[in-house]
Amino acid sequence: MELLCLEMDTIVRARPDPNLLYDDRVLQSLLTIEERFLPQCSYFKCVQKEIQPFMRRMVATWMLEVCEEQKCEEEVFPLAMNYLDRFLSVVPTRKCNLQLLGAVCMFLASKLKETRPLTAEKLCIYTDNSIRPQELLEWELVVLGKLKWNLAAVTPNDFIEHIMRKLPLIYGNFIQVLVAGKLSDAVSLHS
Repeated sequence: MELLCLEMDTIVRARPDPNLLYDDRVLQSLLTIEERFLPQCSYFKCVQKEIQPFMRRMVATWMLEVCEEQKCEEEVFPLAMNYLDRFLSVVPTRKCNLQLLGAVCMFLASKLKETRPLTAEKLCIYTDNSIRPQELLEWELVVLGKLKWNLAAVTPNDFIEHIMRKLPLIYGNFIQVLVAGKLSDAVSLHS
C-alpha cells in the first residue's frame, strides 16, 4: 500500500484489559501453557548432528537483524526463535538448511503477529537469494507439521504486562511519564 507523504501507517492496539491483568489465574495459565511450548534443552546433544550452538547464535543474530530492519512487531522475533528451537529439538537438520529454517520461522511468526506479515519474496532477498520463495513455502508446511500446527506459543513478552502490574505504584507513574514523552524523567523516577 502506497502512502501519501502526510499519511502514517499506524497499528491500532486495544487497551489492556484490567480484568485479565489483575487476575492471578491468567498468569498461572500462561505459566502452564508455556511448559507445553518449551523445546528440549538438550537437543544439540540428542538430536542435532550438524548444527552447533554457535550456528544457532549466528542465525538468531541474522533473524533479529531482519526483524529490526523490517520493523517487525516486538513479538515476532521471540516467537520465531521458539519455533526454531522446537523444530531443532525434534528434527535433525542439515546446516545448509538452517537459514531457510530461520526464514520460515520468521515467516510464520510474522503471519501470526503482524498486520502486514513478511513476504516469502522479501525473506528470500534477506538470504541473498540463497533460497527460493517456493522452497520457503514448502518448508513452511514441514515446520507446521513438525510443530503440530501449535503456533500460539507463550513467549517472555506475554508476561511483561502481568509482571509490571505487580510492581509497586511507581509503575503507573513511570508509564505516565513515558507516555508524556519524557524518557529521561522516567529513568530518573525509576532509579
